[in-house]
Amino acid sequence: ARKSSESEERQAKSIEDQLTEIKEFNKKENLNIAEVFQESKSAKYPGRTEFGKMIEKIKASNEPVGILAWHPDRLARNSIDGGQIIYLIDTGQICSLKFPNFWFEPSPQGIFSLNMAFVQSKYYSDNLSENVKRGIRNKIRRGEWTGIAPLGYVNNPVTRNIEPHPVKSKIIKHLFESYANGQFSMNSAREKLQLLGIESRNRNPISLSAMGWLLSNPLYYGVIKHNEEYHEGKFEPLITRKLFEDVQARLKDCTQKRHSKQRQDRKSTRLNS
Repeated sequence: ARKSSESEERQAKSIEDQLTEIKEFNKKENLNIAEVFQESKSAKYPGRTEFGKMIEKIKASNEPVGILAWHPDRLARNSIDGGQIIYLIDTGQICSLKFPNFWFEPSPQGIFSLNMAFVQSKYYSDNLSENVKRGIRNKIRRGEWTGIAPLGYVNNPVTRNIEPHPVKSKIIKHLFESYANGQFSMNSAREKLQLLGIESRNRNPISLSAMGWLLSNPLYYGVIKHNEEYHEGKFEPLITRKLFEDVQARLKDCTQKRHSKQRQDRKSTRLNS
């Protein structure tokens, strides 16, 4: 039994519902369930732990076994996992597959039908994924932020966009202004944010990479960058474009000075050696 927490399978039956139907089906068929495998992970890509354990136990079995599942798409939504099931049927290590709502028998016709079920499952995932990506692209083109609001903003469920946080937006604006004026370095800015209650999950100052992302994100002057494209945001910016460009100039200057010092240190090390 499998259920994914990812969006493409939100409508799939829960694991508990699947197990209930499988057990009722098992009573009708009078079968012996040797072991139950269940996981909460998408089958779109190979590498699932419980699926892998099941396959290894089938390979190690001294006699052919069968698999009970609610539907073939609970077993695989990718060609590698589906291919493993087909191969084990071809070699006789899987003698039967039974589903409450799908017919299968280990015959050429049955294997063909199973192959088609796996292909349809993969097509469903691929097509839905592309539809989601297209929806995200269109939302960004309309100037709407997708996903969780970045630091300084909050999600507005009514407008389905973001808006400035009443407190944190002012902190972010102050951070940009102070960094542009040379009042803060990256490290001192991190420490200042921590004092104001903005820190990492383990209660440490946010990372240097997160600081770099924050200070170089055009979102804060009202522009969304997506796949090297820039779109005007339909939300309130926290800073002006002029202030953003001043910060970028200082970031570039600090980076050049750091690289220059590193080159000098390496040169000094070679001379000393």
